[in-house]
Amino acid sequence: MTIARLIAGRSTEVWSIEADDTVADAVAMLASKRIGALPVRDGGTHVVGIFSERDVLYCLQTRGADMLQLKVREVMTAPAITIDPSTRVDEALGLMTRRRIRHLPVEQDGAVIGFVSIGDLVKYHIDTIEAEAEALRSYIAS
Repeated sequence: MTIARLIAGRSTEVWSIEADDTVADAVAMLASKRIGALPVRDGGTHVVGIFSERDVLYCLQTRGADMLQLKVREVMTAPAITIDPSTRVDEALGLMTRRRIRHLPVEQDGAVIGFVSIGDLVKYHIDTIEAEAEALRSYIAS
């Protein structure tokens, strides 16, 4: 299955933050939306980085509470690792595992059309395994 099929039917809105916004603004958005990461843009549609809960923790540990006044560009993870809609789910999961990341922006023609988390991909795998198990149980019972 491809990422395109996985994100089909989702809202096309992808929350993001600008690179020149403050860390306080980004933290407020993470909290209000109850999400773990945001794609970071630099005035356009292209993603230049990812701002995540990990970035908050690392920066807080090194800079203290003053980090809230920094620009997102100063603490984000960059460059962003992105995928396109034709990427297979297992490829995306492998990429996340190898690179030790939990979120991937989905880009098409330079614009973000989706954002997937490792939780999305693991849920897909669990659903697939459960469906296969149920099919086997039905086959055996018949």
